[in-house]
Amino acid sequence: MIRRHFTGYGFVAPWIIGFILLTAGPMLYSLYLSLTRATLLSPPKWVGLNNYLHMVADDPLFYTSLWNTVYFVAFSVPLGLLVSLILALLLHQRLKGIGVFRTVFFLPSITNMVAVSVLWLWIFNPEFGLINTLLDAFGIRGPLWLQSESWAKPALIIMSLWGIGGTMIIFLAALQGVPQNLYEAAELDGAGKIRKFWHVTLPMISPAFVFNLIIGVIGSFQVFTQAFVMTGSAQPGSEGGPNNATLFYVLYLYKKAFQEFRMGYASALAWVLFVIILLCTVALMKMSKSRVYYEGMDQK
Repeated sequence: MIRRHFTGYGFVAPWIIGFILLTAGPMLYSLYLSLTRATLLSPPKWVGLNNYLHMVADDPLFYTSLWNTVYFVAFSVPLGLLVSLILALLLHQRLKGIGVFRTVFFLPSITNMVAVSVLWLWIFNPEFGLINTLLDAFGIRGPLWLQSESWAKPALIIMSLWGIGGTMIIFLAALQGVPQNLYEAAELDGAGKIRKFWHVTLPMISPAFVFNLIIGVIGSFQVFTQAFVMTGSAQPGSEGGPNNATLFYVLYLYKKAFQEFRMGYASALAWVLFVIILLCTVALMKMSKSRVYYEGMDQK
């Protein structure tokens, strides 16, 4: 019995060691740094909760970055879920060559985000970009997009649809797992397409819906690359413009850590983000508990 235990621990030892050295250890050290005045050029100096107090009381950019991020999450996540679900429904067809279309819609989500950001930088160009060129063809004057304070965040929200392939695949897998006999029973009861979708499809794919919702919220709170590449291409240090309209939380954290070298304050920002994401995740799981159907489990 003891030998079996040692054998099991031996197999999981690489993961445990990696977790301690590469995840748990750095997290605990960053918690310590968040209570210090630390830079890359000087040793940490203990300041207690001063970083957190300064963040809440004396740092307006903390609230600006948090608001920008919440705005992005509030619009990009529901929009991404809706579009990916529609695509999954369209691709959930028994047609010849449907696998090609599924591949085409999935491939953009695995493209390098830096390359995608450069591509969309050209698409959003107000003078010769693809979107404004199409709008001009209909006599519509296109906005300045990333150069406009009011259109910068909507532009990045539109761009976020480029990466919905993974969400679409999860919805598609859930749709393929819905028992066909449920649709047949609904048809016998006189249900049309809308009623079958509302009363059969949605309840059966609700676990996938909640999973995509939680993962989408977690990922959107950490939006960084798009804003960093697309708003800082003109001049280093201008990331988050115009007028901090795209200064997302993680981008602000990056600036504090690697441009101003305030590692202690950046660590405090990171822990606040961790708590926010944790609270959002717990809240979403609790709210969805009574609305999710898990096959084979009693529903309360």
